[in-house]
Amino acid sequence: MEKKILIVDDSALMRRVLCDIIDNDSRFHVVAKATNGVEALDLLSRNQYDAVVLDVNMPKMNGLELLKELRKFKIPARVLMASTDTKEGAKTTLDALELGALDFIHKPDNAADLRLDNFSQELLRLLDIVANSRAPHFASHAQIEKADKTNKSMLDLLKKKPVRIPGHKIVAIASSTGGPKALQSVIPRLPGTLDAPVVLVQHMPAGFTASLAERLNGMGDINVKEAAEGDVLERGWVYIAKAGQHMNIVKDSKGMPSVHYSNEPKREGVIPCANYMYESLANLSYDNIVCVVMTGMGADGTEGIQNLKKKKKIYCIAQNQDTCTVYGMPKSVTKAGLSDLEVPLEQIAQEITLHIGVTH
Repeated sequence: MEKKILIVDDSALMRRVLCDIIDNDSRFHVVAKATNGVEALDLLSRNQYDAVVLDVNMPKMNGLELLKELRKFKIPARVLMASTDTKEGAKTTLDALELGALDFIHKPDNAADLRLDNFSQELLRLLDIVANSRAPHFASHAQIEKADKTNKSMLDLLKKKPVRIPGHKIVAIASSTGGPKALQSVIPRLPGTLDAPVVLVQHMPAGFTASLAERLNGMGDINVKEAAEGDVLERGWVYIAKAGQHMNIVKDSKGMPSVHYSNEPKREGVIPCANYMYESLANLSYDNIVCVVMTGMGADGTEGIQNLKKKKKIYCIAQNQDTCTVYGMPKSVTKAGLSDLEVPLEQIAQEITLHIGVTH
């Protein structure tokens, strides 16, 4: 059955070209078009679409303002951002993802370039993911406050009666579609005194992981950075893999765990690939490895965790289906019998902390 698509763009030429690309694929059909956010809000309040292709810069109401209105009135829409802003404007893109957009694509400045195969194929690939994703869930303030209160109570208890978990520990997280927003419910809730480093692979294009790290770093007590070549891993720090290369954890000249980037081919169709990260941990002296697999399309993480488990003791946490934008990666590790625990997004940070402990 064809997926119904809404295009929102103020350029008549852009609308026509996007419509041609989408309608030439038998999976989709453009059933409505809007020239600005006001028109789109009216359409979305009265109709249901499988996906929305949304521009950012438009008169009357721009794309970000539309996303705010959708959230305000709790109108669920599966949105793919497509704007010339999204490539260099990493802040705009992250704002859109935070407001509920599920993914994004850079739209060429020249409309003629829209017809090139690489753009067309990527647009259709992402549109398929978005159209088949779970519609955004608008958590109430009460739900957020409850999760934060539970997390704070747990941290207060650990401060009073510290749980000392012996050994050399590390946390390794993998996430993809829906990850940038989901990570905001996990990373800021980790304590700055977490007794292990955290390494994280989030599938994103080059240029966006530094902005994601900067944003997450300002939201909680734990330190967050885009991992640089040679970074020695420290407790209480989160290291996000740089887009465009595979992140491995290796021993440096002093035998310390550190970041090393490699240029192997794509694996599971992505760079960076979490499988490489997980497998690299097998060669280090970790006694306790907590693997976390979050929302995302495909199976990245499964093979890496399978290979890691042959050599190391691991504890695997998977995000549950109800809170995933795309229940692909967590489903894969669960189906393979690798997950020890499936939990809602809001509980992931708590489970990590309980299995790692805090420093005194």
